[in-house]
Amino acid sequence: MNNQKPAVHKPIVKEAAAALLEIFVGGAHADKVIERCMRQNRKWGSRDRRQFAEIVYDIVRWWRLLLVTVLKADLSSDISLTDCEQLVSSYLNGFDLPSLQAKATTEAIRQSIPDELFDLLKSELGADVGKILTRLNQRAPQFLRVNTLKATRDSLGVKLRAEEIQTAAVESVATALRLAERKNVFITGAFKQGFFEMQDAGSQLIAPLLGVKPGDRVIDACAGAGGKTLQLAMLMKNQGRVIAMDIHQRKLDELTLRSRRAGASIIEPRLIESTKVIKRLHESADHVLLDVPCSGLGVLRRYPDTKFKFKAAELDRLADTQRDILSRYSLMAKVGGSVVYATCSILPSENSGRVREFLEANTGAGLARFELEEELHVSPLDTDFDGFYAARLRRKSL
Repeated sequence: MNNQKPAVHKPIVKEAAAALLEIFVGGAHADKVIERCMRQNRKWGSRDRRQFAEIVYDIVRWWRLLLVTVLKADLSSDISLTDCEQLVSSYLNGFDLPSLQAKATTEAIRQSIPDELFDLLKSELGADVGKILTRLNQRAPQFLRVNTLKATRDSLGVKLRAEEIQTAAVESVATALRLAERKNVFITGAFKQGFFEMQDAGSQLIAPLLGVKPGDRVIDACAGAGGKTLQLAMLMKNQGRVIAMDIHQRKLDELTLRSRRAGASIIEPRLIESTKVIKRLHESADHVLLDVPCSGLGVLRRYPDTKFKFKAAELDRLADTQRDILSRYSLMAKVGGSVVYATCSILPSENSGRVREFLEANTGAGLARFELEEELHVSPLDTDFDGFYAARLRRKSL
């Protein structure tokens, strides 16, 4: 954001300002607003779409800093459409981000984050908070996960090059490719044929932690739309059974479509309609994945508006949900089976703290029902990946 931007058509400028108003005054999620605007403007070309998304996401990312330095306002100020238009104009005319940050009177403003959240992060992350926020304020790279049921990483790279998309292999993640520049990969033949999924490279490290093998019975208990579910089926070479569970039918419906495209026939979507659904599966799985609801603070690069919607009080509700899922859903693992607890958070309280709390609650009379085998910490400070945590637990007894 340090130089003047290329010429942008007026309709895009207008839509960007309206989108910002909807996000910060209407409370809508940025990704949903951007997706809807693109559907409504089907005549936009790829350049128009890319410019629109970059304008909105960049301004959302630096919202507080821009309010303070450009509008002389702050997060509590009433914001109008005219204000949003002024911010878009300022962004397009170009400005020096380091110079704007130099005008900030606090570190929270410099990092463009609410005071409450900054204080929370500082209390949990300590001296590294500034460095971590600097990384989380950068644009997120695009990573792909090759679907080895249909392709190899090398053959996928060749297919994408034929469609004028350049990629590079990620050395530390065997299934990951990184895009050289942002592209709409969902219109490619390679995507439509199911050769890959869009998935952060750090996220790709979680499913392998379960240690699945062909023929296993696996439960993905918080499957959502199924990114990790599809990866599990791939790791199992499409042999065995993956039960994908969620409380939202629409997400499971999306997973069904993605499964067909990926050629993953061992996935069984199952709606969690009541506690009985979980009880019926007690002691039935070789492996259980618990990708639990969390603050999402590890993926701020992809969802920068999260930091402005987050409330510290929400952590209490999330903590109760995480405890409940760990205590009840872990019982679906057989004795000797593994349970992986995972988040996209960088808060130790949601990660290792929650796991240790669970282990203590399941230890009595000198006997432990579960034991910790391995922890995975993926930090945006050390990698170009998003922030993730995962812990593999082994069930030792009933």
